[in-house]
Amino acid sequence: MASNSDKTTGTESQSSNRTLERCLKVLQDAKNDSEQFAALLLVTKVVKAGETDADSRRRIFDAIGFAFPNRLLITKELPSGCPNLTFRALGMTLFACFSTNPEMVSHPQMLNTIPIFNEIVSSSIEPGADITTFTSMIEDSYQCLQAISSSPEGQRHLITQGTVFALCRAYLNQCHGCEKALYLLVCLLNAMEKVCWNTCKSELLKVRNILSEQFATDQGHQKFELCNLMQHFLPTPSEDPTEDPTFTTCLKNCYIGLFSILSSKLSISQRDPALKLAGLLLAVYGTDWIMTVNAEKRSKFLSLLVNLACVEVRICLEDPSLEAAYSKPDVITACYSIIEFGMMVCVLGDKVHLTEAESRQLIAIMVEAFGAIIDYIKQVKEEQLRDPFLFASIRVLGAWMAEETCALKQEVCDVLPFLIHYARVLFECPIRSDNVDNEVKELSLTDSSEAKTWSRDALRFLLPGFCHLSVEDAPRRILISHGFHVLLLRYFTQQWEVFSSCQNAQLLPDKTEMNLRTACGIFLNLVVTDPALIRQEECFLALLNLLMESLPSLLCNQSYLILAANFTTLGLMMSRILAGTPVLQENAVPRGFFQEAIQFLSKAHAAEKEEADQRTLIVLTEQYQEVWDQISELWFLGMQAFSSCIPLLPWLPQNVIESKWMNNIFDLLTQASPTSVELDLVAAFQCVLAELAKNNKSCKDFMLLKNGAERANLYGMSILKDVLCKN
Repeated sequence: MASNSDKTTGTESQSSNRTLERCLKVLQDAKNDSEQFAALLLVTKVVKAGETDADSRRRIFDAIGFAFPNRLLITKELPSGCPNLTFRALGMTLFACFSTNPEMVSHPQMLNTIPIFNEIVSSSIEPGADITTFTSMIEDSYQCLQAISSSPEGQRHLITQGTVFALCRAYLNQCHGCEKALYLLVCLLNAMEKVCWNTCKSELLKVRNILSEQFATDQGHQKFELCNLMQHFLPTPSEDPTEDPTFTTCLKNCYIGLFSILSSKLSISQRDPALKLAGLLLAVYGTDWIMTVNAEKRSKFLSLLVNLACVEVRICLEDPSLEAAYSKPDVITACYSIIEFGMMVCVLGDKVHLTEAESRQLIAIMVEAFGAIIDYIKQVKEEQLRDPFLFASIRVLGAWMAEETCALKQEVCDVLPFLIHYARVLFECPIRSDNVDNEVKELSLTDSSEAKTWSRDALRFLLPGFCHLSVEDAPRRILISHGFHVLLLRYFTQQWEVFSSCQNAQLLPDKTEMNLRTACGIFLNLVVTDPALIRQEECFLALLNLLMESLPSLLCNQSYLILAANFTTLGLMMSRILAGTPVLQENAVPRGFFQEAIQFLSKAHAAEKEEADQRTLIVLTEQYQEVWDQISELWFLGMQAFSSCIPLLPWLPQNVIESKWMNNIFDLLTQASPTSVELDLVAAFQCVLAELAKNNKSCKDFMLLKNGAERANLYGMSILKDVLCKN
């Protein structure tokens, strides 16, 4: 049985509907603006946008349309005695009513009125204006802007028509509804961050600076809300922070606010935004914002931050249900960023004023966190391989494997088969889904290419750790038994194709080049530790062929000298093992490769006279000197590998003769003072010259003409001297 209140409500609703019907009838019968205006006043008295159903709002629109409300917004001439804001306020009420209908909110007339909405929300009340009418007009304008912002197309219209600027001004001037301006700004920044910053950078920086000041000084509950907001007002990584003179102050304010929050007893809802902000700051700006504070506070903050992140990871991932991890993956990925930072801090040690004991403590708690990460990975099912959170977890584990090779060694070996399988699945069947890409973007702390490439390139994050593991017997056996070397060749080939296309477009593919270098390191470890594998597996013939065909294009560009060193040395080391295969029969490709290898090896040193004592020294050439710390081991290994190839490839000495490399070596040895030449360089020259003299009469005759025996004696090259002195 209906209550009295229900009856009353029904009666009121029927009365309101009857009144609305009469108003709509008057609107339809209106013969001029005055009659239509009078009817509109009646409409606004009996109905508000939030109190009518969709059908009623549609009928109001059909009766009125956009033209008359638009005229109300822009008219400057008011009847005598009519308050200034009356027409505009009435027009805004109607637009707010229409904005609740999805069809009407995307109407061109609604979108064309955005500049007026912008003007209203960023305006201040005029002297003598009715404050109730003024604030109501602003509230209606915000309702329209928020409705338009609910679609990607609407967001684009807002940004291109100056809404970001207007919202910034509204907040900076503390206009009525400025809190709504702030949250609408967050909505637009989340949707189109780069465009917002590109079109309205100076105003956004001013908002950011005010927020950061409040974040540093506020001691109430608002500090936690500001912590949430600050994440959205940090410029993208592509921005140059040095262009903004207030940048350092902003980061210092972030540090002060975070230190205050993290040093307090917190609930989960308070701690999570702080961890997310700290992770974002580290991902975007590195450690500079922490390093500017004094050593004692810095050490305390570093330890506190990494400890909290590790504890959070353990709490979430050690829960058997993983409910917490799946409910807030963005927080856990922020913790991953902090933990990566913790690894870097431990490597730097005393440079960041951490004592040895503090470093050990951090490592210990990170070991526990990574133990939890590994346990989580072990629980993953096949249908979960596309989960972006799994990708983030494997990425951070890859960073740990690249830095720490002692702790959790057995646990890492246990999960190696899964890591290989995961990398293979993503490489072979890359997923292409806007929904998944958006999930990754939400987990990614920066607007980086990670959100675009995650679905294919898990190997990029695993290769450095695999490079360490490939040196050790047990993990190397696991890698080989699960066919990792075959997968690595496919990945290497694909990365070379990407690199080559970037070369042709005159771009510098830094990440791709690093991937190729690291892959070369893994292959080199396999060549050194398991030559039998190289002979048995056909994939290594394909690899050698790729190296031989690719090297010439690398040596043409000084920028790629490090990669060229990797290709040269790996190719030479493999040639020793595969010398009897068809790949190395005398033809244009292997001959071309060895000619380029000779060029790489021969261009490293030159003679230079020392002004002080007029001695001539053998020094590094300028282009090699710049990268020698990264390629010196490869160069010396390449010299040894080249010498080993000489007796195995009968056509190789003729290549050397044609290149005039022997002549260059003897010129260096003749000009230089023997006591000034380092022993490892003398040994490298000797190993090549001795093999040439042993295996080719023309080479031996040339050395004898160059007084080779005498030079060998002067430099202590006993092996070369013996070869040359033999009849």
